[in-house]
Amino acid sequence: MSAAVVAGKRAVLEAVRSGEASEVLIARDARQSPALRDVLEAAREGDVRTREVDRSELDRLAADHRGVVARIEAASANATLTERDLSTHAWTEDAVVVILDGVEDPQNLGAAARSVEGSGGAMLITRTHRAAPVTPSAIRASAGALMHLPHARVANLSRAIERLQDVGFTVVGLDEGAEHSIYDASCPDGRVALVLGGEGAGLSRLVRDHCDLLVSLPMRGKVASLNAAASLAAVLYAYVLPTRREVRA
Repeated sequence: MSAAVVAGKRAVLEAVRSGEASEVLIARDARQSPALRDVLEAAREGDVRTREVDRSELDRLAADHRGVVARIEAASANATLTERDLSTHAWTEDAVVVILDGVEDPQNLGAAARSVEGSGGAMLITRTHRAAPVTPSAIRASAGALMHLPHARVANLSRAIERLQDVGFTVVGLDEGAEHSIYDASCPDGRVALVLGGEGAGLSRLVRDHCDLLVSLPMRGKVASLNAAASLAAVLYAYVLPTRREVRA
């Protein structure tokens, strides 16, 4: 993970709960609140050291910290997965994976991770080049989800897709030019990998060609599209999750 700290009460809380936090720093003048008490309680339960420091010290570590910062381990297990791990991961029968093809905005990365983790997704896969890294702002936008969600960063998305297909995934690309929408095409049963393109550019040609099928998200208003994170949330909950066995039970 590229970030050495995470900031903000919600992100710090999830960093502590996930076991990533090595220390929690709290501004001496921080206002006591239920959110801050949750952080302190989680730190006590997880045996994570807490320290009160001057707010200026937090200012040097993070631009928008809300009085709380956590130092995290230099390398997160969730962020060190590679293309090879896709072939050996212990996938469940109904696993859902989300692949982001060139999402470059850390806020979109964080928001997408929040939707994937919140919907029970098994993994997030992103590119190593020309894609948003895991930064403090991305972790904050994810509400801490990036601290829990397995995250593979790969150099070649097409090869990564092939590895997923080899272990039984059907790869579905979200493409505004697709012949069928999420309303008239059923999500495949079994393991599914959902692929979203980057802001503006959409799916790259090679990635699109590697998808098993393409679907669109209908737009009924005057705007042409939603941003990547909003589109992902809509497709996960309206198209993918209704076919999952644990949701139907």
